[in-house]
Amino acid sequence: MTGRVEGKMAFVTGAAQGIGEAIAFMLAKEGAKVVVADINESGINDVAKKINNEYPGTAFSVPLDVSSEAQWQEALKQAEDSMGGLNILINNAGIGGGSTVEDTDYETFQNIMKIDTDSVFLGCKYAIPIMKNYSPGSIVNTSSISGLIAGHNMVSYNTAKAGVWMMSKSVALHCARQGYQIRCNSIHPTFINTPILDGWLSGGRGNKPPLERDELLKKLSMQIPLGVVGDTDDVAYAVLYLASDESKFVTGAELKIDGGISAM
Repeated sequence: MTGRVEGKMAFVTGAAQGIGEAIAFMLAKEGAKVVVADINESGINDVAKKINNEYPGTAFSVPLDVSSEAQWQEALKQAEDSMGGLNILINNAGIGGGSTVEDTDYETFQNIMKIDTDSVFLGCKYAIPIMKNYSPGSIVNTSSISGLIAGHNMVSYNTAKAGVWMMSKSVALHCARQGYQIRCNSIHPTFINTPILDGWLSGGRGNKPPLERDELLKKLSMQIPLGVVGDTDDVAYAVLYLASDESKFVTGAELKIDGGISAM
């Protein structure tokens, strides 16, 4: 099956690498125009160029600090102008960090909330007034399995991603009540083989010794019932389903991409 989002117009944050880049490629491959947004301007320029080399004229890059209300407003206006509309929003940008509630300083906690949760609020708030004019539409917010399952040393990340999960439900109900024909769902990946794992290599976590990447992947895979760490396309295919009209009766839901962790 091809063309699953043919004619759609998508905006993807955190698209300079990793999961965001994979999502942007997947949506372009399946027929959508895509704006790739990230604070890393050179990164999104490269991603847009690579997408356009394979799918000419489908990708546009827009620099965006997702914690800035003004930049969100401007970026979404640019997206509408570039693509001729907007009906898919992928709030994917996010960061990790912090430790236990006692060991995490307030500045770190606030920054993680700002990037991981506040950004989703801003994206939904300012995209919905545009998207309702190009419905049907779909919002997919990247939470995490850590938004559903807590860890003793992840207070900031757990809190931020749980906020994304519940916010997605509220947004879904609001859009349904208003008759906007915009659905909103959250996705919940576990460990995915992306550059975000690099932070676990140099110095490890919690002052543990550093790990080689193969050693880290093996260690993480032991926590997953399927026995492997996920690939970026595992997430991108899930987003593709939720972004497409195939999921027209799915809203306010959470899709776990976790290799079975949450079933334990």
